[in-house]
Formats: sequence, C-alpha cells, structure tokens
Amino acid sequence: MADTIGLIFDLDGTLIDSAPDIHATANKVFAAHGQPGFDFATLRSFIGNGVGVLVARLLAHQGLPDDADLHHRMVAEFINVYEEAFDLTTLYPNVPEALAQLAGRGHPLAICTNKPTGPARSVLRHFGLDRHFGVIVGGDTLPQRKPHPAPLLAARTRLGCDRVLFVGDSEVDAETASRANIAFALFTNGYRNCAVESLGAKAIFDDFAALPGLVTHLSARL
Repeated sequence: MADTIGLIFDLDGTLIDSAPDIHATANKVFAAHGQPGFDFATLRSFIGNGVGVLVARLLAHQGLPDDADLHHRMVAEFINVYEEAFDLTTLYPNVPEALAQLAGRGHPLAICTNKPTGPARSVLRHFGLDRHFGVIVGGDTLPQRKPHPAPLLAARTRLGCDRVLFVGDSEVDAETASRANIAFALFTNGYRNCAVESLGAKAIFDDFAALPGLVTHLSARL
C-alpha cells in the first residue's frame, strides 16, 4: 500500500454530529451529582480534547474543586452513559456515500479520535460505517491524545501507507496534523472555533460529496 493514499478521519464533528448526545450525557451525569446543566453552546465549545479534558472543563465551569477522585468518577460515569448514546447523534450529509466511494477506489480508511475506543466503535457500528475502518485509534489507545502527534502517526503506521491525508474539523485536528507532518483536509461544518484560514489546510470542504474529488486532486501532491 506504499503508493496508495490512506485517509484518516476524525470522528466527532467530522463524520458525526455528536454534540447533542454529548450535551445530554453531560447534563445527566452532572445532575446525578446535584449540579445544574450546561447550555449547548458552552458544552459544544469544550469538545475536542477527549472525555477527560471535557469533564475537567465542565467541573471548572461549575466552580467545583480540582479533585482527582471526583474527576475520575465522573469520567467513568460519562463513558458509561455515552457508550450507547445515539438517539441525538447524526451523520453529516453524504458521509456514507463518500466513504463507500473512497473505499471502493482502494483507499485504506482509519479513524483517529479522542473519543474512547468503545464509544467510537459503537457509534460506527450503529451507523453501519464500521466495515470501512480496519484501523481505529481512540483516545484511550495510547497514553497520548490529540493534539499530540502520536495517535495520528500510529494510525498511519497501522494503515501501512506512506502517503496519508488527515480529515478533521477543528483546531485540535489541524495542530495534530501539523505536528505529525501530515497533510490536513478541513471539514468546515464541525466544531471549529477559529477562522478557516488560520488552520493551514491543504483542502477545505463543507460537503462530503466533494471529498472524493478533492482526494483525486490532491493525490499528486501528497
């Protein structure tokens, strides 16, 4: 596969819009601890660095003490609830078609996400996308998480491709790609909090229907 372009995808905010389920899960877990809920915009702005960071940000937002035991319990509770939380999660338009087209052309596909591996596999299976991904690097696969480059580099190694494109939606994804020296394609309808032009993407798109064409266009430049 040395000459085949591998495609590595972020998950939340890239293939799936999971923010509504993350929001509902956070409110449920914090309510069980007697805490008020969060508005959607606040919760959405905290997504991107994995469950541990998300819970830490939510605890700080509520003015709760920096308590390692409390943080550990709430992370475990969050993952337990979230692993089967699909009711509010949706695929972005044209994702299944684009993935099927890319896989049909022989591109190996992988996931590199800060979501824990269990929930990542569950949501991919729920939407019937798991058949496309022989490699899944989750937030608990390695000691490091994005934006550390190690997860993305591990996904590339496991794909067995010299040339890869990382497809993501956020500042975290852009930084990860830059630190791993891997080309980055930006999906603009995800959870990004900064200007598109600041992220150094090789390609920018707002509809997955455009991605197969972009990959063909980029193939000579990667």
